[in-house]
Amino acid sequence: MQEELYRMGRTEFDQDAVQSFLQNRKIATLEELKKALGSSSTMTVFRKLKPLGYQTSYSHRGKYYTLAQTPRFDQQGLWAYDGVWFSQYGNLLSTSQRFVEAADAGLTAIELQQLLYVEVKGPLLQLYRQRRIERRKIEDLFVYLARDSGQQRSQRLRREDRQAAWEMGEPVTEAGVSPELKAAMVLFFSLLDEQQRRLYAGLEAHKLGHGGD
Repeated sequence: MQEELYRMGRTEFDQDAVQSFLQNRKIATLEELKKALGSSSTMTVFRKLKPLGYQTSYSHRGKYYTLAQTPRFDQQGLWAYDGVWFSQYGNLLSTSQRFVEAADAGLTAIELQQLLYVEVKGPLLQLYRQRRIERRKIEDLFVYLARDSGQQRSQRLRREDRQAAWEMGEPVTEAGVSPELKAAMVLFFSLLDEQQRRLYAGLEAHKLGHGGD
């Protein structure tokens, strides 16, 4: 009986230690959590994390963990801490699928990368092969679309309208920017720190005018 009570007390102590560690650090890797627990067992860490509720990052190959109540997700369902990104939709595959389905004109790989701040060509190809999203070539660009036929048709028509407007020199949204310019913007963006990224994003939003956010 005493041994059982000791184990129960030890379990509660370990959970408190994990909770306190993550509340102070906000995010941590598995190895850091093991060190905080004084354990080399991966299963031990997950046994302590599960009752607390946790999320894994979609960036950095899911390497980082945080308590479920820690993220303050933005309107797109994303949250970042020290350059590590988390999504209310889960891992990178689920998040990519959600963003493709929500895009009014579908998304190219470069456009999605601009939204998620990570490389997405691999995940998009995996989603396409798993038949979770669709892909169409529109004006020499591979555009990823929702799987639902009705939604897919609407996305494709909007994309074609935007492309036609761009070719005629009419004002268009960000989706109409040339792929070469987008690639240059993504490369430049990736070289900035968090504060510089915010300043750059603000400048681009100002250039677009009302609704540019």
